[in-house]
Amino acid sequence: MGRRTKAAPTATRRRPRRRAIRVLPLLALLFVAGGTLRLVPLVPEALARDPATDPTTAQPVQAELPADPQRPLRTSPASDAELSLQIRERERQVAEREAQLEERAALMAAAEERLRAQIDALQSAESDLSATMALADRAAEDDIARLVAVFGSMKPEDAAAVFTEMDPDFAAGFLARLEPQSAADILAGMEPRLAYTLSAIVAGRNALVPRE
Repeated sequence: MGRRTKAAPTATRRRPRRRAIRVLPLLALLFVAGGTLRLVPLVPEALARDPATDPTTAQPVQAELPADPQRPLRTSPASDAELSLQIRERERQVAEREAQLEERAALMAAAEERLRAQIDALQSAESDLSATMALADRAAEDDIARLVAVFGSMKPEDAAAVFTEMDPDFAAGFLARLEPQSAADILAGMEPRLAYTLSAIVAGRNALVPRE
């Protein structure tokens, strides 16, 4: 009986140790879980502050440049063919325009040459006409001078008869060229009315002559 009473206190002392051993892992687990829960809210904030994901702190990405700036960019065969066709079409248009300009210049040169030839021909014809008119005027003047001499040598009554048949303007022209005495004798042999008409025509012509 005495041994059993001593064993009972031993059993009661060992039970608290078992509880202590089980509580420690539980506390460690709770501590780890609490730390994890504390770190979870910080993950989005850390990601938001990451330079790679934050648009405010991210550095601009520079465009890639070709290794050799002087090397021409490669183009596709289709674009090269289209560009070649455009260049050929442009060259064809320029050549056609140049041909049109050359043709127009040739036409203008031919027209100018014809115009120059016509001007030369007109100048030559004018010179010939002037010479002919000068000869005609000289011949007419010579003829008039001869007629004036003839009328001056005629008898006044014979000359008056001829002047009476002439046109008044034509007769007045001859009277103006005659010597004053010869003209007076011829007018004396005419009718008074015709003599007055011829005298008025001669006076009117002399009045139109400019005086210095």
